[in-house]
Amino acid sequence: MLYRFCRFLLRVIYGALFRLEAKGRENIPADGPVILASNHISLLDPPTVGIKLSRKVHYMAKQELFNVPLLGPLIRGLGAFPVKRGGVSKEAIRSAISLLQEGKVMGIFPEGTRNSEEGAAAKKGAAMIAMRSGAVVIPVAVIGEYKLFRKMRIVYGKPVDLTAFIQESSPDMLERITEAIMIRIRELLKQES
Repeated sequence: MLYRFCRFLLRVIYGALFRLEAKGRENIPADGPVILASNHISLLDPPTVGIKLSRKVHYMAKQELFNVPLLGPLIRGLGAFPVKRGGVSKEAIRSAISLLQEGKVMGIFPEGTRNSEEGAAAKKGAAMIAMRSGAVVIPVAVIGEYKLFRKMRIVYGKPVDLTAFIQESSPDMLERITEAIMIRIRELLKQES
């Protein structure tokens, strides 16, 4: 109930302030585990990635945020789960895999931090979580600058085909999956810019 109310409220706010438009929502499966792998340009990206969807999107958030009165229970209610500072812990990865095995949706920013550079290095966490959970990976592009009354777009691409990687166990498999995901995100950014 809290999630739906906040999603509605943010749809109105983002629609008015950023004229947010969404494209490609039909590429997201109606059920089953899904990873939304997106570029990351602003602190506003997590709500941007999820508010135009009918399914609830879960995220990792810094542990410290859960200790803030009112904010901690709020973000937990909105689908966030804690990750310790200084990197993603095994516990956070287990939580992500468990959440996906329950058939839920998770938003991930493979670059790890906000980055406006197109060729930024990505981390292997999204690839590892996808392979261990069996989730469908949807590339996502956040396009725009979050300037008031300027148009922002969120584009959901077709699922990344990971079948070629499933049967191999090469040492660089996660790097190659990560690169395949990032290539699809960059393609969306170029097509829609």
